[in-house]
Amino acid sequence: MKRKWISLIVALVIPVGLVGGLSALIAGNSMEVYESFIKPPLSPPGWLFPVMWTILFILMGVASWLVYRSDSPLKSPALFLYGAQLAVNFFWTLTFFGERYYSGAFLVLVLLWAMILITIRQFGRIDKRAAWLLVPYVLWVTFAGYLNFFIALYN
Repeated sequence: MKRKWISLIVALVIPVGLVGGLSALIAGNSMEVYESFIKPPLSPPGWLFPVMWTILFILMGVASWLVYRSDSPLKSPALFLYGAQLAVNFFWTLTFFGERYYSGAFLVLVLLWAMILITIRQFGRIDKRAAWLLVPYVLWVTFAGYLNFFIALYN
């Protein structure tokens, strides 16, 4: 029972603490940068981004934990893919906020979007709940793609 909780904590710390925390450090004054953009219609207020990403990272962590706890022989490749898409997610932050290369960040986001869809498919072969937990993530990244595209175009 104790091992179960430790593995859940690790599964949450990886996306929330490592990817989310390091991304927040790199993004630095991201809300000031975001507020300075010429933004497209439907742009949410800046405060929504950290709230949404925290929720999404928690859902990702739980999804990965469900896959990790399975006995499926498909879990290792699925978790590798999950880790790779987390790395691409982190790379988007570096590209968008670190380098301020908005069109390049859009291309990274397209790659991330495709990787999330593949991860959802792979997770679904192991645990349907894990796949469904990633659906809000791909929806948010789709919306982020819309924002990123227009920010690259207007700024």
